[in-house]
Amino acid sequence: MALRLLTDEERAAAREKATAARAVRAEVKAKLKDRSITVAEILQRAEEDEALSRMKVSDLLESAPGIGKVRSAAIMEEIGIAKTRRVRGLGVHQRKALIDQLDR
Repeated sequence: MALRLLTDEERAAAREKATAARAVRAEVKAKLKDRSITVAEILQRAEEDEALSRMKVSDLLESAPGIGKVRSAAIMEEIGIAKTRRVRGLGVHQRKALIDQLDR
């Protein structure tokens, strides 16, 4: 099934929405990096904020101080989170494990 072609106005609105979502995610990742926000707070905000709920868990982890790609992958494997999982797809136990792991 082919997708419906968007009008110029719809395309512009979608671009603006995507830009705003990227800005929200970048702001939260920067705050996590400088420790002015915790993972628990981010997960709480993600329940209401669509932009945060669509952030990849690996991006969230890699934004935390001292965690790179290798450690992020190890944490996700230890907790049982798929590499492609987004924040909104985390289960209750996975959320708790992430908070316990990162907000020490």
